[in-house]
Amino acid sequence: MEPLAISVNGAAKALGVGRSSIYGLLKSGRLEAIKIGRRTLLTTASINRLAHGELGDQTRQ
Repeated sequence: MEPLAISVNGAAKALGVGRSSIYGLLKSGRLEAIKIGRRTLLTTASINRLAHGELGDQTRQ
């Protein structure tokens, strides 16, 4: 079973980018996150959409 959310570090590793890039993608709305306590977790669904280019016009900046 695939996890529903992963850490910022895990997402950075999966996408091959740095943590600051992940936070930039969060700020721009291209990734979705949930907060649990002090932890920020990124939804695997939004990571998959980003990786497969399924964000429509948001990918063209």
